[in-house]
Amino acid sequence: MNKGLIIGGVIFLFVFIIFMMYRGSYNTAVSLQENVDQKWGDVGATYQRRADLIPQLVATVKGAAENEKTILTQVTDARAGIVNAKTPGDFDAIGKKINTAINLAFEAYPQIRSTANFSDLQAQLEGTENRIAVAREDYNNSVRNYNSHIRGFFNSMFLNKEIFAKKEPFKEAAGSEIAPTVKF
Repeated sequence: MNKGLIIGGVIFLFVFIIFMMYRGSYNTAVSLQENVDQKWGDVGATYQRRADLIPQLVATVKGAAENEKTILTQVTDARAGIVNAKTPGDFDAIGKKINTAINLAFEAYPQIRSTANFSDLQAQLEGTENRIAVAREDYNNSVRNYNSHIRGFFNSMFLNKEIFAKKEPFKEAAGSEIAPTVKF
């Protein structure tokens, strides 16, 4: 057999193997880079969920608590009037006020639930913050996988560092270690 043909075949095979490794490395780097971008988008979407949801929940809980406060004040004031009643007519008038206040309470808001509303708000706040934490962790994991891939021995020699630049993991903002307060 011709020595030149064998050497040419070996060189071709070597070049082909290097090309396939580069192609696989490049495609994996693209895939990992897209994953990092998608995970960062997930973090942003979770932030947006919090920005949209929490003010609405707080306003709803405040409104329900104010409604209950009004109803309870009306019922308490009507009941206090019974103590000051002196004639049967006073009792009848005060009784009508109490019935009106109680009926109003049950028609407008059948249950006094502000404690449950505050508990639900607390659960939503906790759930939202947990979603954000998970999204940040997923982002940081995808950054680690991407950076590990592009910095590997073979990949670091062949991948374009301008296209496949190292990504930074999530960094907390200054002062973010201080938990935000919810004011009612």
